[in-house]
Amino acid sequence: MVKKTFQTTIYRDETACFIPVPFDPKPVFGKIRAPVKVTLNGYTFRSTIASMGGQICIPLRKSNREAAGLAGNESLDVTLELDSEKRSAALPSDLAEALDPGDRKKWAKLSFTRQREYAEAINEARKADTRKRCVEKVAAALRSMD
Repeated sequence: MVKKTFQTTIYRDETACFIPVPFDPKPVFGKIRAPVKVTLNGYTFRSTIASMGGQICIPLRKSNREAAGLAGNESLDVTLELDSEKRSAALPSDLAEALDPGDRKKWAKLSFTRQREYAEAINEARKADTRKRCVEKVAAALRSMD
């Protein structure tokens, strides 16, 4: 189990929040864009190290920031652990019903991030008609894939 703990200050402005990574992850995790389990303030989530504009960091989504009880701009210890588990998002049941077997195979080939984005868009719809439109949109996107 490859693991590294460091202290940093979370960066947050009005539109972005991320965890700066103050070391080169390649010697530690084998590559810069390594999948990792991130633990901060006692909360653990899965992410991928990114390099944006020369800054090596981990994007910090609002849902993860809030689950960790953070507002942003805090200084704290962060632990990164190489995440070797397969990543996949659960296929929403109403989307599964709308797909034929070929489209389900296309879902399986999507990146974890894309699966998660599609699943969240469907699962977070508050109204039934909004959810139905979202299912139709995702199903159409899958059908149009080569």
